[in-house]
Amino acid sequence: MTRFIFITGGVVSSLGKGLATASLGALLQARGYRVRLRKLDPYLNVDPGTMSPLQHGEVYVTDDGAETDLDLGHYERFTGVPSRRSDNVTTGRIYSVVLSKERRGEYLGATVQVIPHVTDTIKDSIAADLADEDFLLCEIGGTVGDIESLPFLEAIRQMGNELGRTYSMFVHLTLLPYISSTDELKTKPTQHSVKELLSVGIQPNLLLCRSSRPISPSERRKIALFCNVQEENVILALDVETIYRVPLCYHKEGLDIQVCKYFGIPHAREPNLTIWNNIIKHIIHPKGEITIAVVGKYMKLRDSYKSLAEALTHGGIANDVRVRLEWIDAELFELEDANRHLSHVNGILVPGGFGKRGAEGKIRAIRFAREQRVPYFGICFGMQMAVIETSRHLAGLSTASSSEFGSTGELVIGLMREWHSNTKVERRAADSDLGGTMRVGAYPCLLQPGSLAHSIYGTDCISERHRHRYEVNISYRESLHAVGLLFSGLSPDGILPEIIEFSPHPWFIGVQFHPELKSKPFSPHPLFTSFIRAAIAQSRLV
Repeated sequence: MTRFIFITGGVVSSLGKGLATASLGALLQARGYRVRLRKLDPYLNVDPGTMSPLQHGEVYVTDDGAETDLDLGHYERFTGVPSRRSDNVTTGRIYSVVLSKERRGEYLGATVQVIPHVTDTIKDSIAADLADEDFLLCEIGGTVGDIESLPFLEAIRQMGNELGRTYSMFVHLTLLPYISSTDELKTKPTQHSVKELLSVGIQPNLLLCRSSRPISPSERRKIALFCNVQEENVILALDVETIYRVPLCYHKEGLDIQVCKYFGIPHAREPNLTIWNNIIKHIIHPKGEITIAVVGKYMKLRDSYKSLAEALTHGGIANDVRVRLEWIDAELFELEDANRHLSHVNGILVPGGFGKRGAEGKIRAIRFAREQRVPYFGICFGMQMAVIETSRHLAGLSTASSSEFGSTGELVIGLMREWHSNTKVERRAADSDLGGTMRVGAYPCLLQPGSLAHSIYGTDCISERHRHRYEVNISYRESLHAVGLLFSGLSPDGILPEIIEFSPHPWFIGVQFHPELKSKPFSPHPLFTSFIRAAIAQSRLV
């Protein structure tokens, strides 16, 4: 039977519950256990698909087409277990289910209430879609004390009672703030956070204490005493220089051992952490360094490009170099010369995005990369802007544009109105709802033999994750091919361009999908590995 570990957070937000959950999953995997990781988000949105990246961070996409919280990216990067739609549950989804049942009369005339109807639906979602996993790690979003998370806390409290100690455990992540004027760590916020949990009926079994410095034995004893946990179950979560050291640090502090002891399962044998030690070796002691410019539009919150930043790091791991990222707001190039900011970089990447703002700046950065022969990687919107740039400056289509920006000019980029999903033909119109209407999830792509993309992947057919509603217009294929822009990857029906590359250039690729979503530190994505390799070669020419 699956054991359930519920991870909550207190004191402040953004403590790293997602990383803690992912790291614990990796440690249990290293001990030979099968894990599944799940996130419960308290917000009322059905999913984060319509939320601004500047507010919520990136939208992580699963193979089965779910738009989810970015923490699911951590789960996949640390465990390699593909996430599914069932692994991200929001209040919006829960209430949608409850209200649909009420409208159908499934509650048989009962007054629909938070308890039991909402909490029962949450419990069903937590336990759904499981097979033979040994552990389900369930992270509760938000901070204990938030009114939005109360139904989720009540649901896991009930599950803890129903499953019993043998099959359920509560882990609470808190903060130990450091007061420099008195040179001490303060335990009171952690005590209050646990008290808040107790007020809803949950006694944490283990505490993860985030701190910028080690805690003393007396501080550990104090936390254990006032929070009613065993002293050995007060685990230090020390700040580290890279997130990929977290599993090793947690193991050193005894997290996986204490979890095993709690459930009464074997723990004497050391887990196999070889891959994590190798990853740290390449990150901390690389053989060189390169600089990649990321030209985007959501620069005020770096979590907007979380998977992208990690995938570039993975490309560095594969090539044994440190990848230094320069984040540049695309609008800057609408005011200043791109050469001033890009002449020293070894590669340029333009990521996904929505809307006209910053588009011209991205086009100017792409033109610089093409003309100066700097390795260029365009992802989703970055591919579309590369097509527009080439159309305008090489193919003679001076008014080339996207229907996303209006209906004027040569629309080399247009709204997707029909495509084949795994189960049906999807159709969209310009006035369709924004939520849940994009081409999302894993789709196949056929690669052209002899192309750079084919040599990178080493196969004829690939599957990558998408999230877009505009596409390159296939009718411009011949005119673009005539100036060197090759459509090297197409959908199986030959209608949707998936990969473009500029053949006169040493490394110039654009992809309609999001390869960063499938990259892992122990299995870097081949496109990022190749891009970083090209940037290394370019660095020797500068």
